[in-house]
Amino acid sequence: MDEVVKLDAATYKDLLKHYIQTQDEQSLYGVEQVSKSFIKNHILPEEIVNLHIQALSELYPGLSEEFQHSMDFLLEAMISYGLAHQEIQMLREQQLALKSEISVAASMQETLLGTSKPDVEGLDIGVVSVPAHQMNGDYHHFVKGEDGSIGIAIADVIGKGIPAALCMSMIKYSMDSYPEESMTPEAILKNLNRVVERNVDPSMFITMFYAQYLPELSKLRYASAGHEPGFYYNAETDKFQEIEARGLVLGVSADAGYQQYEQDIKKGDMVILLTDGVTECRDGDRFIEMDEVLDVIRTYSHLPAQEMVTQVYKHFERLQDFQLRDDFTLLILRKEV
Repeated sequence: MDEVVKLDAATYKDLLKHYIQTQDEQSLYGVEQVSKSFIKNHILPEEIVNLHIQALSELYPGLSEEFQHSMDFLLEAMISYGLAHQEIQMLREQQLALKSEISVAASMQETLLGTSKPDVEGLDIGVVSVPAHQMNGDYHHFVKGEDGSIGIAIADVIGKGIPAALCMSMIKYSMDSYPEESMTPEAILKNLNRVVERNVDPSMFITMFYAQYLPELSKLRYASAGHEPGFYYNAETDKFQEIEARGLVLGVSADAGYQQYEQDIKKGDMVILLTDGVTECRDGDRFIEMDEVLDVIRTYSHLPAQEMVTQVYKHFERLQDFQLRDDFTLLILRKEV
């Protein structure tokens, strides 16, 4: 036994004897100091119990057999406790290390997938994307063409965490590498589908809606790869209608094709794009209806687009007691002139 530990053991024995005889609180203060030394020297709980048993045996050799058996029982209990405690500490350390790694990955994801809203005359754009956890399985991206067109991508990975983030990074840089003449929605989805099918685990799929706004024509071209339906708001009729676009999710079939659609956009009209984290919000145990989402958007439609999406998000955040069950992404385009 280390000399320091031997000294602590002798001190503990003296303090124990003094306390039994006097019940003096000064002895308890001394135990506190000895305990700090035990911790410093990595003395386990069962070793302290064993030390206590030895001290009692030396101080009171006539202790009853029943009492000695009870102390042996306590020693076994402390051995089991010590093993469980060590395991818990190890798990806590692993959890902290994992949290740190996820935090670094989330920061990298934010950097890699960062995109900025383009400044387009006559078009008001608002977007909010909030992960339910540290890593975001949703993705949105803007691409501004030399001809003034605006490419808008919104996607959701079926599968979350770090693999989803890496997958989204691959998608973004694949998109950025395409020549501008290949930036039509149908071409984008067809090319991305081949990338995903070849490079992503078969258990992971990606839904995506890709649109291209042409300011000079006031026209929106779009295609969907199994993504949550968006909505078109007609300012003249003051009505919302679902944007109908169908296509296989990315990565299912290498030969999948994607149909392209068009929509004329007039002053005051809006295009609403979202992920299922919006449509699957809950009010208690009840999933909200899509009409409720549109009613909330209508409530804030008098605001600028960015403030509008922010207020809509805050509404559903409050509705769910500030506990998102899925990543929440909402993007709104509104034609101003």
